[in-house]
Amino acid sequence: MESSALYDLSPIAWLLAMGVVLALGPLLWVWRRHAGAGAARRLHALTVLTLFLTFDLTLFGAFTRLTDSGLGCPDWPGCYGNASPLGARHDIAMAQAAQPTGPVTHGKAWVEMIHRYLATTVGFLILVLAVATWIVRRRQRRAPVDDAPAGAALSAWWPAATLVWVCVQGAFGAFTVTLKLFPAIVTLHLMGAIVLLALLCIQAVRYQQAAVARVPVALASPVRILLVATTALLVLQIALGGWVSTNYAVLACTQFPTCQGSWWPPMNFAQGFQLWRELGLTGAGAPIDFSALTAIHYAHRLMAYAVFVALGVLAWRLRKTPALHTQAKWLAGLALLQLATGLGNVLLGWPLAAAVLHTGGAAALAVVLVWTLCESRRAAAHDLQGLRPEVAGASRSGTMGAA
Repeated sequence: MESSALYDLSPIAWLLAMGVVLALGPLLWVWRRHAGAGAARRLHALTVLTLFLTFDLTLFGAFTRLTDSGLGCPDWPGCYGNASPLGARHDIAMAQAAQPTGPVTHGKAWVEMIHRYLATTVGFLILVLAVATWIVRRRQRRAPVDDAPAGAALSAWWPAATLVWVCVQGAFGAFTVTLKLFPAIVTLHLMGAIVLLALLCIQAVRYQQAAVARVPVALASPVRILLVATTALLVLQIALGGWVSTNYAVLACTQFPTCQGSWWPPMNFAQGFQLWRELGLTGAGAPIDFSALTAIHYAHRLMAYAVFVALGVLAWRLRKTPALHTQAKWLAGLALLQLATGLGNVLLGWPLAAAVLHTGGAAALAVVLVWTLCESRRAAAHDLQGLRPEVAGASRSGTMGAA
């Protein structure tokens, strides 16, 4: 197998060009569909579309990892120094001949490169959003009457932060490849995707609030605290789920509700949660114990119980707020989906469809919780004295909408 540099930036121009070309379709579609709309509506539509594509990218990233395609092209950003696997046919064939069961095949190379093409497309769309928001802000400063709602609802800092973050996420993608699927880096890459989805969701909600002059609904303090706590629990659970997946610990327990015939099987938490180590090894370089994989799996399972209960209680409490009925239904439905796909992973031997859906369900839950946070606020004293129904009525149409 021929050696190749871990970082080969020569094909980056082609990769960027591919992202621009792929992004032109969504950009032209949004422009034509919302040609006569105000700036806030156009920015909202483009943000929702970018959020949708980022969600698809997250799913495809899970598919890439679960099909062991993460090293289909062992260099970055190209494939053996080429912009596509077509130019790397000879190198891929040699690598596959040297290691027939290894990580490099023609199919896996295409999966990996398509993931990079989609990531570049999303990155370009986020760049357009940042530039467009900056233009709207400048126009508002020159003529405050124009686009005032857009400027009031969302500053240019949110799109700028999203642009910076997508660059950080790209760096994690590069490290994922060059560090050979280092578990901590792969998990951070997943968490970076969740943060990116959250940033785009915040922008989508703020733009729509500006477009229709809607204010967040007031929530009683206990419900608001429950919402924040559930979001924090979900973030921790997603990190645990990423750690399970990147360490291939899903099948450490193939029974439910017990594990290995016990309610508390042998587990090595210290070794399982030693974060900085190579895949399958301890920090000292020895093979990781099966009891460590069991600890990783079981910690995720125990946290799942708490998150499922929290989501159920939150969905029930949000149903009492008419403006948040939609979010309540989404939370309940997605919680059930996570339960079904989680059980499917354990009892059916980690099927690909269930595993990808499980990642997608977690990402969707994160988006819905951030959406709910943006569409609500902690009730003030005057809300509790009779103004709350009016606020709820004004916010009754609180959805992110469609592009």
